[in-house]
Amino acid sequence: MDQFPNLTLVQISEKLVIGKKSEISLANFNVAEIWQKFSPKIKEIRNRVSPDLLSITIYQPDHFENFSAEKTFEKWAGAEVDSFENLPEGLDQLIIPAGKYAVFHYKGLPTDNRIFQLIYSQWLPTSEFELDQRPHFEVLGEKYKNGSPDSEEDIYIPVKRK
Repeated sequence: MDQFPNLTLVQISEKLVIGKKSEISLANFNVAEIWQKFSPKIKEIRNRVSPDLLSITIYQPDHFENFSAEKTFEKWAGAEVDSFENLPEGLDQLIIPAGKYAVFHYKGLPTDNRIFQLIYSQWLPTSEFELDQRPHFEVLGEKYKNGSPDSEEDIYIPVKRK
């Protein structure tokens, strides 16, 4: 973990999320479109837990085996809420189950995917953990600045002991 000084391990409680989702792949990575559909609805959400936004990815169990840029996964733009009551129309609901996460604090361009390559190809194989089949997500808080090298976010990777 010394090579990853911005890493912490946390146990999270179940999270209720509302947002917009789409099936995408790395070959067809149209994340901006999802955010464009979700962003106008943000101001209508009255029961948010915090002002933070969540970028969520749900992979199929075999996603990381026989890697292909064509494999699809579910991508979400969302916000955590305290209940699914009185929500704006046209938004989807997701429950992120409680569990252990490796959290990496990242500072840099949101489009620079090298941090994910380091996590999956260096940290994970040498750690005492393996991926758990739960959503992966990034918390986009007040220091998140889309398009800026000064942007900061927290990357949550679901893990369990090997």
